Amino acid sequence: MRAVVYRGRASHPAGCAEAVGALLERHGLQVRFVGRRQLTPEVLATADVYAQPGGGTLAAAWRHLHRRRSTIRDYVAGGGRYLGFCLGGYLAGATPGFALLPGDTDRYAGSPGAATADTGDLVLPVTWRGRSRPVFFQDGPVFLLDPGAGAAVEVLARYPEGGVAALACPFGAGRVAVTGPHPEAAPDWFTDAGLRIPDPLPSDLGHDLIDEVLA
Repeated sequence: MRAVVYRGRASHPAGCAEAVGALLERHGLQVRFVGRRQLTPEVLATADVYAQPGGGTLAAAWRHLHRRRSTIRDYVAGGGRYLGFCLGGYLAGATPGFALLPGDTDRYAGSPGAATADTGDLVLPVTWRGRSRPVFFQDGPVFLLDPGAGAAVEVLARYPEGGVAALACPFGAGRVAVTGPHPEAAPDWFTDAGLRIPDPLPSDLGHDLIDEVLA
């Protein structure tokens, strides 16, 4: 299977796209990195999944990617798959974003009842499929589901107070899977931030997310 991973100005700092690409390769997918100009219907037609990695702020990313909104929505609605990590999760929302979710996103840090108000690098425990797991977190989104979102939405993980941290859902004939924390984070992400590396590393959660989007 083939994955197209965005790697451009909206995925800075360096390493975000590469970490997602490495996770997908370990999952057995062939990976192609593309920039904004290569993000076309023709390129997406070659992909089993399109991955939007983490990066900088939502406002800055949207300036680079807003003209690709229809391209990405059409790809997923036609049977493609969207995989979003942190900023990629924000971009799956609607204000602003690609509007791929039955709801929207908001900043988790500092939200009502949130376990942290810190927007810097930290290790945050999330409950993923019923098990508490420490995951790298850096100002990721919480996913706000509409009341009528329905049983088609599968909540994979929740933050400590219960907010949705990762989910999978249909969009048209396609599928979307997004996460606020970073299960793709490599060991150097933790050490560079002065954080203890979890044992085990939560990369298995990233593989679970990929399985869900490919389901």
